[in-house]
Amino acid sequence: MSVLTRDEAQTRAQLLDVQHYSVDLDLTTGDETFESTSLIRFTARTAGDTFVELKPETLHSALLDDEPLDVTTLDGNRLPLRLSEGEHVLRISTTMRYSRTGEGMHRFADPSDGASYVYTQLFMEDVQRVFAAFDQPDLKAVFETAVTAPEGWTVLANGITEQHPDGVWRSAATPPLSTYFVCVAAGPWHSVRTEHAGLPFGIHCRRSLAPHLDADADEILAVTKACYDRFHEKFDEPYPFDSYDQAFVPEFNAGAMENPGLVTFRDEFVFRSAVTVTERQTRAMVIAHEMAHMWFGDLVTLRWWDDIWLNESFAEYMGYQTVNEACSDLFPDTWVDFGVTRKAWGYEADQRPSTHPVAPDPEAVPDTASALLNFDGISYAKGASALRQLVTWLGEKDFLAGINIHFKRHKFGNATLADFIDNLAAATDRDVHAWADQWLRTTGVDTLTPALTGEGLHWKLTVDRDGSRPHRVAAGLYDRDPSGELVLRERRELDVPQTEPAELTGPRPALVVLNDQDLTYTKLRFDQPSLEAALRGLSRIPDALTRAVIWNALRDMVRDGDLRPADYLDVALAHLTEETELALVQGVLGFARTQIADRYVTAEERPAALSTIRQIARALLRRTEDGEAPGLRLTAVRALIDSATTPDQIASWLDEGTVHGGPELDPELRWRILARLAVLGATDEPTIAAELERDPSATGQEGAARCRAALPTAEAKAAAWSALFDTDDLSNYLFTATAQGFWQPEQAELVRDYVPRFYPAAIALGARRGAAMAEAAGRYAFPSYAIDRESLALGERHLTDEMIPALRRKLVDQLDDLTRALTTHTT
Repeated sequence: MSVLTRDEAQTRAQLLDVQHYSVDLDLTTGDETFESTSLIRFTARTAGDTFVELKPETLHSALLDDEPLDVTTLDGNRLPLRLSEGEHVLRISTTMRYSRTGEGMHRFADPSDGASYVYTQLFMEDVQRVFAAFDQPDLKAVFETAVTAPEGWTVLANGITEQHPDGVWRSAATPPLSTYFVCVAAGPWHSVRTEHAGLPFGIHCRRSLAPHLDADADEILAVTKACYDRFHEKFDEPYPFDSYDQAFVPEFNAGAMENPGLVTFRDEFVFRSAVTVTERQTRAMVIAHEMAHMWFGDLVTLRWWDDIWLNESFAEYMGYQTVNEACSDLFPDTWVDFGVTRKAWGYEADQRPSTHPVAPDPEAVPDTASALLNFDGISYAKGASALRQLVTWLGEKDFLAGINIHFKRHKFGNATLADFIDNLAAATDRDVHAWADQWLRTTGVDTLTPALTGEGLHWKLTVDRDGSRPHRVAAGLYDRDPSGELVLRERRELDVPQTEPAELTGPRPALVVLNDQDLTYTKLRFDQPSLEAALRGLSRIPDALTRAVIWNALRDMVRDGDLRPADYLDVALAHLTEETELALVQGVLGFARTQIADRYVTAEERPAALSTIRQIARALLRRTEDGEAPGLRLTAVRALIDSATTPDQIASWLDEGTVHGGPELDPELRWRILARLAVLGATDEPTIAAELERDPSATGQEGAARCRAALPTAEAKAAAWSALFDTDDLSNYLFTATAQGFWQPEQAELVRDYVPRFYPAAIALGARRGAAMAEAAGRYAFPSYAIDRESLALGERHLTDEMIPALRRKLVDQLDDLTRALTTHTT
């Protein structure tokens, strides 16, 4: 199959003006394939040769202006076209294959009730798996879809759908869309419908999840309506589509997809089991993120994939900011969660060999395969952080004025980074172009360190910058009161680099925190007195966002080898037991459990690390015995389960169906306990099968696959390995669950012989099953716990340009993480 290059897209865009698609899909022809017909109306500006893309199981016919084309000329995914100047009609009929990997038209059979569902995910090049198209983002057109579906199914699409007397579901015509935004979701959906601002709103899920969606419907719809109203206060352009549906779909690869009028979400956001308020906040943020795309991405779309950050960074920033503004009664401070989770993702991605600018050079994205590699913490979290810094520097009023100019000039069209910066510049006297060059065209993370000189009541604050970007930061100056509390004296706004030191009056602050309130994107270090004050008094700093900034700095110091992992755990033990902000507890415990205990300490140090985590969790359990903080208690229970080194306590919970003092065990906790018991060798196949009979849902199937792969026997590992790499029967989710169970730190010796087998197996899998499965193999099936020089050298030897790019990028990142883990073992 050929990937589309930028040059080819530019040439085709100059040749073609595409006006309209009529897409007919017949979903009644079996479980393996469906029928697809595209009718495309377009104009050739001059005579010339081009091609249309499709990836059919069978190409039945192709007619250009009613004249048949030779279907044997299909070359991979390209059918050549020879065009005369003027208007044309192209009609292509195919049989297409359903996907089990979350790409194209994904088909899923629900094990709970046997019902089947299909939905499309057409990002980048996957529209070609569903219907023939001129597949590039700047050839927008109007779309109408007609779907023949089995009896009892409902069909959702980008526009309002109706079932006609002939049984066919037809959608209303859309405004001009890029091909990758077309969406169809069909099946016996459970739906909750309402109306808001004169438009139909709906939320949809599998029938087996109906009670859980109904339980959360009020919250989901309240968040949706609040964000919709807030965006209409910010943006001059009204919502541009005829309805707003949100479908929670099974085995979805991403968090969500911004299809105009029909957003698709992974259906884990329909919570079957107890979750924390931060997990609900994450769902709200994703709702807001995808709604922001209706303007930035859907109404105004990138011209080529080098500008994907324009879509994702903007939506990421707006997602957090809008939930913070519109849903503060439910989620009072989303930026704390952003700082401790998403931002850490950006920092880590930006310090790897695979780093790239937020806005990469066009030459760095020559084709769609290279573009796919940029969906990472840089395009999302770093880009959002850069925009937050831009708003701090520019002011929100001018920022929104520039955004509204952008929407007005390019609505229903395409735009570039240059257009975006020009439109921002039109709303301000500041040099936005220079800012963009310094922030968006560079890589890496600056480091800011404070230095204080002086004596008595007169001090000068200097900020040492290791890097090249300008920053507007707030320096938080904290004093220690008689009770030991760290109290804010003032926040001093500073521009870095400084023209002169900041003059401070009063005694030397006990603690100086640069980037207080987390308004810029930078690594932080502390002067020695501030570091000592932070380590002693972290839990006694009143502002949660300040604490998040410090925790992020400590995390980064561990990764850089500037703070021993054991010392980080000691700080966590000293302060996390008193922490009131749930996002911080989850973020710090998550890093401690999955990175420090599993990778950054040696095998000999690991038992002590797990013991410290259990101490923290037990202290949190004692704090929450009154039932006043269920999220903290649930977090503590999860940490205790995941860190158990003996089976007795968690096995008794499973037998009794409850944790003493609560909570009762729901399906998520039961599978979590059983997975840990499997790792410890304290359960067996009959017990796993009995639990699956108790919970035969899709999530139960994944839980069973994870547990079976985690059993510490040669037979279990051989069976799991064969399922992963010897056949292609596993769906994307079952592959991930099996891979998660396979490698365990406690079982390093048992699976040692599989380490060298991973690379050829993953390379072959990527070649067979494509980018989504290659990425899953690199992320979840990588031998993360084989932390030694031999494993590193083995991986480096297998890095070749012949492997699929998605896999190579993931392996580069994994090997860099392995190098960091090896470094921490020697600090």
